[in-house]
Amino acid sequence: MIKIDHAVKTFDDGKLSVHALRDVSLHVEKGDIYGIVGFSGAGKSTLIRLVNGLERPDTGSVVVAGKDLSALTKPELLRLRRKIGMVFQQFNLLEGKTVKHNIAIPLHLAGTPRAEIDRKVREVLHFVELDDKENAYVSQLSGGQKQRVGIARALATDPDILLCDEATSALDPQTTESILHLLRRVNQEMGVTILLITHQMQVIQMICNKVAVMENGQIVEEGSVLSVFGTPKEAVTRRFVRTVINDQIPETFISVVRSETRPQQVELLKFIGDSVREPLIANLCRMPGLEVNILGATIQEMQSSVMSVFILQLIGDPEKIAEAEQKIDAAGALRERMVL
Repeated sequence: MIKIDHAVKTFDDGKLSVHALRDVSLHVEKGDIYGIVGFSGAGKSTLIRLVNGLERPDTGSVVVAGKDLSALTKPELLRLRRKIGMVFQQFNLLEGKTVKHNIAIPLHLAGTPRAEIDRKVREVLHFVELDDKENAYVSQLSGGQKQRVGIARALATDPDILLCDEATSALDPQTTESILHLLRRVNQEMGVTILLITHQMQVIQMICNKVAVMENGQIVEEGSVLSVFGTPKEAVTRRFVRTVINDQIPETFISVVRSETRPQQVELLKFIGDSVREPLIANLCRMPGLEVNILGATIQEMQSSVMSVFILQLIGDPEKIAEAEQKIDAAGALRERMVL
């Protein structure tokens, strides 16, 4: 559905060159909810502007719905854009106009007959659960309602792709959750592929099935949400994951662990879904010559699955600790030795 290969984009004002994208490749399959996460200046917004043709790469290619954007004429690009909806952080609505007027704008631009416009506006308003707001002015709406109007406007042209640029950053947590639920419905019920950029890992956790992490204009890590959350490889990814899953030993325990004089090892264990079917920790506790302390634990739901995280202190002879690690690995848990 979206294929970016080795894209490079540099902005140069004559005095300063900014390398916004450095050899970026990305493949979004039809039906994905693909999240791109990164801090400000990572290159996320530039990447999404390549997809809707607002920017062109200096080198590399961008293919959307089987069409190479660099090969399209302006009329062809305009036709393709009608199948790409856009949802913005600050809503980009006309505050002094009605909800109906705002939603109808792309339909008027496409030359849609008035009767069809009226029908389509009612249809998308019903989908976003704002049936009673058709004639309300945008200035009278809450932030969450404004974003629903923005989504309705994006859906009015029956897009195949929806691009969301920090669509929940201006909203409170409860409203964010309701908007993400709506976007999930757009994906599941309408079959719309969603490319979503954010700096909030919680958004990735709640809605996406795939994620790419950007830093300094590059994609430094990508994969399924479960794999990236389960085994983050890069430092920036670990920073993002820790905003959702706390995999660090509480400060109050560190001095206790360091004061232990017997041989020990601290292990970080992650269980994804039903990947571990045996009572692993209970079995470890029953091993003779091994003491097991739980230093921390958390559980998170994501991608219709569950990830459980345990931090264990294993105390015993090195041979016993090695035996326990073998049991953990054999059971299928993800394990990482922690260094204090």
